[in-house]
Amino acid sequence: MKKIALFSILGAFLILTLSAGAQEAACETDDFYIYADKNSPKNHFIPSGWMGDTNDLAFNDQATEEALSGGTSIKLTYEPEKGQGQGWAGIYWQSAQNNWGTRDSGYDLSQYNKLVFSAKGTEGGEVITKVKVGGITTKGMTGEPVAYPDTANVEAGPFRITDNWQEYQVNLADKDLSYINGGLSIIFNADQAEEEQTIYIDDIRYAYEPDLTAKDDSTNFPFYVYADSNSLDNHFVPSGWMPATAAKDVRIDTNWKNYPFSGNTCIRVEYNNNSGTRWAGVYWQQPANNWGTIPNAGYDLQGAKKLTFWARGDKGDEVIYEFKMGGLSSGQYIDSDSASIGPIELSKEWEKYEIDLRGRDLSYIIGGFAWATNIDINDPEGIVFYIDEIKYEK
Repeated sequence: MKKIALFSILGAFLILTLSAGAQEAACETDDFYIYADKNSPKNHFIPSGWMGDTNDLAFNDQATEEALSGGTSIKLTYEPEKGQGQGWAGIYWQSAQNNWGTRDSGYDLSQYNKLVFSAKGTEGGEVITKVKVGGITTKGMTGEPVAYPDTANVEAGPFRITDNWQEYQVNLADKDLSYINGGLSIIFNADQAEEEQTIYIDDIRYAYEPDLTAKDDSTNFPFYVYADSNSLDNHFVPSGWMPATAAKDVRIDTNWKNYPFSGNTCIRVEYNNNSGTRWAGVYWQQPANNWGTIPNAGYDLQGAKKLTFWARGDKGDEVIYEFKMGGLSSGQYIDSDSASIGPIELSKEWEKYEIDLRGRDLSYIIGGFAWATNIDINDPEGIVFYIDEIKYEK
């Protein structure tokens, strides 16, 4: 009887041990992978949705020189030449090849609450501007709803990458992940990258963390449009050139290092009437080239009472007809309000300017900052002026 009892106890212990081991193994394999290794059966989604300056981006998903686990990793090289005039480039991993919401192939990922990936740069200091989950909801050209839209649109970043493997995550707690076609989007911005950069990415997966709480989405102030050339605090992109001839008339250098107001750089703007149009301006947009056609793109800046910035002229007496925020109103997803000051006559020394935002509806802002001027109120030979420390404040 004692032997039978002993064997029963040992058997029960063995069953419990095996059961615990099976549960632990299940937890280890429960993650939903976008990329585990090249040709891994765990992989889901296809890196087929190329966007922006696609010629500036090189992709290799079977790089063997660097791998966190397994034999391969993804190698992304971004050279910010703005080859197609966008100023940014990115890739969507989609549930079916080139599925921009036209096919019902998305996944129900409701059991997960975070996206996890590991990355390292070749030098350290490389920047991934944005990582997205979902967001494929409308047609890019027309803004019309797609047949099978993602149920979530979550963004995180920017991420500054080190030269060692580090794990990063996107918090998805309390997000509706019941239908996800755009499993991952990685986006690079030319102003933040500044020069060619290479990043390796591995072990991209959806996971569940029991105690993870929803991220606080409230905006922290000051909220920068421009702090320094490659600052991770920067928001909006100087992509909205006005009018169509502005490319002939305007040159912008966001990495000007001679006599900035603060930090290491400022923005240098050169305006000449080469086209004969007689006026020009530039909008800082979210995202690049968004004139109101992209849904769920704007920032909620409620709580800001002013937009401040510093500016100076190269010679003094340069006149900027208008400095502005908001006011993009031609698409379906437009700015919720606008405010401006001007005309402003610049001096040769840095001076601070302020746009009063009290009483404005700042719940959805895609046009974070803009300037416009014309040749008739300036030197016929053209002008040069500088801007720095553009930020929303309470």
